[in-house]
Amino acid sequence: MSKTVLVRYGAISEVARFANASGESLRRGTDVVVHTHRGVERGVLLEDAAADRNGVNGNGADLTEEPQIKRFCTADDLRQSDALRSECEAQFGPWQTRIREWNLQLELIDLEWTLDRSKLILYVLNDRGPECTRLALQAAAAGFGVVEVQSVGPDGLVATPSGHGCGSGGCGSGGESNGCCH
Repeated sequence: MSKTVLVRYGAISEVARFANASGESLRRGTDVVVHTHRGVERGVLLEDAAADRNGVNGNGADLTEEPQIKRFCTADDLRQSDALRSECEAQFGPWQTRIREWNLQLELIDLEWTLDRSKLILYVLNDRGPECTRLALQAAAAGFGVVEVQSVGPDGLVATPSGHGCGSGGCGSGGESNGCCH
């Protein structure tokens, strides 16, 4: 029977539950491709996942209701992930310069692309607030596409307050189409 498993993903790691709907039997430590709230990302399975194709997880819940493991990582996925990581390392200094030139009171600590290159995530050591929104908006206005600004605090990623996320008016970005602060 398919079951819900834990997967770690992201440069500043997040752990979330995903349905093993891949049709594969996956072992702990397997590199997988998952669709997260940010897009398509590479992750690492944290527990074994024996799968069948009956469409129901171990709790009897419909697999279409929860995020799913898309597949195990192919050699191309691993190469793409490594290339994107190298590109982010090379772009760290230029992003720090942009933040300074835009007079933002933020400290960049990491950045990463989603595996499908649909979104750039900038991790900043900061409380959530207007500076994060300004960075997302400045990046979009400068033609950098969809940029998500993720606040990181002493205890890890800073969660979006309930009811104050993107699109609700709480962060002022107007939603992910203009960049998003998290």
